[in-house]
Amino acid sequence: MEELAREAGIPLRTVRFYRERGLISPPRREGRIAWYDDSHLARLRTITGLLERGHTLTGIADLARTFESGRDVAEVLGLGEPSEETPVRLTPEQLADYFEGESTPENLALAMELGYLGTDGEEIVHISRRLLEVSAELVREGVPLATVLATGRRVREHADALADLFVAVLQEYGPEPPAAEGGEVVEPPQLRPLARAVIDAELSMALDRRLRREKPGADAAGAGPDAAE
Repeated sequence: MEELAREAGIPLRTVRFYRERGLISPPRREGRIAWYDDSHLARLRTITGLLERGHTLTGIADLARTFESGRDVAEVLGLGEPSEETPVRLTPEQLADYFEGESTPENLALAMELGYLGTDGEEIVHISRRLLEVSAELVREGVPLATVLATGRRVREHADALADLFVAVLQEYGPEPPAAEGGEVVEPPQLRPLARAVIDAELSMALDRRLRREKPGADAAGAGPDAAE
């Protein structure tokens, strides 16, 4: 423990306090010798970094329990499944920087439940760089992270329904995809570009219709085809 405290640059009594509070895991014991490793050192440095960013020890303990009870990276990413998304590895300090003041245990637990976050040892893995960056931008614009995540849940429900629709249509009318080794079906190469093009165009037009309705003085004559519905 003395060596660990020295490497972490903190007093020995602080390490003992963190150990008593459950902020670091127990050491591996061989007889009367207690062995601490790099994971303990990384945790201590994480605690120091979060304290410097204004988190309390109680909040840090809650975050640690959230991560330790959360889904691991293999479960979140669904290893072996096709994906165009790029996962991002983060330290807890980096995640706190993305969502300053919003990285609460409740929000992180919800993000793990939705499958946005997983853990890999001392690291956190976000399933999609694009979603991470746009979520952080929404928070910077003043949208609470809890609202961002709740909205993400609703968007996912619609996205799942759209995915089911496109896959069903191409399975019924598209060319039969070749079978991969082991009997797995290969994803039709036209699936993603066709689905993305249709969804992008329809969403763009839907936003146009929605914003026209927001214009002062908009009437039936200027509201477009939807006005008669």
